[in-house]
Amino acid sequence: MRTLRSIRKAAGVCLAILGLLANMPVSAHHAFAQEFSVELPVELSGTVTKVELINPHSWIHIAVVNDEGVEENWMIEGGSPNSLFRQGVTKNSIPIGAQLKVFGYQARDKSNKAVGRDISFADGTPLFFRGTQVPGAQE
Repeated sequence: MRTLRSIRKAAGVCLAILGLLANMPVSAHHAFAQEFSVELPVELSGTVTKVELINPHSWIHIAVVNDEGVEENWMIEGGSPNSLFRQGVTKNSIPIGAQLKVFGYQARDKSNKAVGRDISFADGTPLFFRGTQVPGAQE
């Protein structure tokens, strides 16, 4: 009897702890509107310098030559690695040195970060890299 009571009590404590953990905010993940703005659309063309398929979001780093002829490094956010893998995207899908065209939305702080809405290779081949839901965007 005592053992059954102890097991039930331990299970109750574990469930309570799990309930508390489930309600804690996850600071690494963010909503679109928290970091990016539909008021800051960007169109970029650049060369892939780095690909990071990391949680919670993946990133493509591209070198972009701006209107003044100066090279800038941009980070383009995409979906989680798991969602990308399910779509067939791997690091080998986005080779270093490849030319990309990106339409997306810039970070609110106007840094060289954007969420990629539509990404394609220079020849027009689309690259599925989406993951962040863009408010008001038509799919």
